[in-house]
Amino acid sequence: MSMPFYVSPEQVMADKAEFASKGVARGKSSLVIECDIGLLMMAENLSTLSKIGEIYDRIGFAGVGKFSEFDQLRKIGVRYADIKGYAYSRDDVRGRGLVNAYSQVVGDAFSQQLKPLEVEIVVVEVGDSTLAGHENNAIYRIQYDGSISDHHGFCVIGGASEELSDFLRSRYQDGIPLGEAIELGKTALEQAAEGEPSVEVKNLEVCVLERERAGRKFVRLNSDRVGELLGA
Repeated sequence: MSMPFYVSPEQVMADKAEFASKGVARGKSSLVIECDIGLLMMAENLSTLSKIGEIYDRIGFAGVGKFSEFDQLRKIGVRYADIKGYAYSRDDVRGRGLVNAYSQVVGDAFSQQLKPLEVEIVVVEVGDSTLAGHENNAIYRIQYDGSISDHHGFCVIGGASEELSDFLRSRYQDGIPLGEAIELGKTALEQAAEGEPSVEVKNLEVCVLERERAGRKFVRLNSDRVGELLGA
């Protein structure tokens, strides 16, 4: 009788990590920048499908990698937030709880399924001065293995995330005005534009979580508004 084929658990995990990271790297980067009015979310997007979306009143979501997989995660987040807000209070829906739920879903897929999710996501929550302990903005990055990291000022996922993070680190300033934040984000995305001289405004997906906006904080900016803020 032939011996069964054996692969060590370490090798299985390494192969899964390599597979997932390659899938994420193929996607164009998305980024988040803290600005004077709240949080800016940007992505280069040549399709009509959205990489950025609203989860709840003060919470936004962006994903890179395989669209069908990160869009399913977005829907899971919306359902989680709706149920939590309905069962308790809208003020009880927090980014940290959502991120923990995402980490479990993505981590379980990585460790238990044959094929891991080829995704990387960022969850952002704009601060609210009326909620004790949640006055400040929060930015969370969830990687393909379910690991979580929190960020201050900015965060980049997908594509050339390390290079773009270094670029933003050297230029970012606290309290940057929205228009300057969009210009900085556009310039950063152009660093990974694969030889293209610039990223056209029409190919930018831009959303903002406005701290002082009444009710739902999420706003999607059209190309005309983005061009106006850029002075184009």
